[in-house]
Amino acid sequence: MVAYFSEIYYGLISLLEGMVITFKEFFKPTVTVSYPYETLPMCDRFRGHVELIENEEGQPNCVVCGLCERACPSGCISLAGEKAEGEKKKVLTKYVLDFTRCSLCGSCVEACNFNALTFSKEYNLASRRKEDFIFDLLGRLEERNR
Repeated sequence: MVAYFSEIYYGLISLLEGMVITFKEFFKPTVTVSYPYETLPMCDRFRGHVELIENEEGQPNCVVCGLCERACPSGCISLAGEKAEGEKKKVLTKYVLDFTRCSLCGSCVEACNFNALTFSKEYNLASRRKEDFIFDLLGRLEERNR
């Protein structure tokens, strides 16, 4: 009989301690963010998918050397370029990143000697279709410049 009342007593004490903690936390400011409507800024070291860097004229810095393509262990980068008549450099015509195969290792960014690649800060890439993760980076750069 004493054990029965002892259990009730300690149960009520435990309940009151829990209610005191809940009451204290109830008046603290919220930590969560209403995600689709509010977003947190990404830290500087966040590594999203690869993006092309543009020069002052709005053209990509890429000289189509292919170092990024050869450095990629996943083989997810494909690029093409053509050399116009009378020009010294090749002009980038296609830069495609298959993000489904990318391991975000950063080898392509490190291998680029012309400051043509960087990691984006884009993180909201949810989709159910594989085609949505194949990025035409040259087209994305042109859209940003519009």
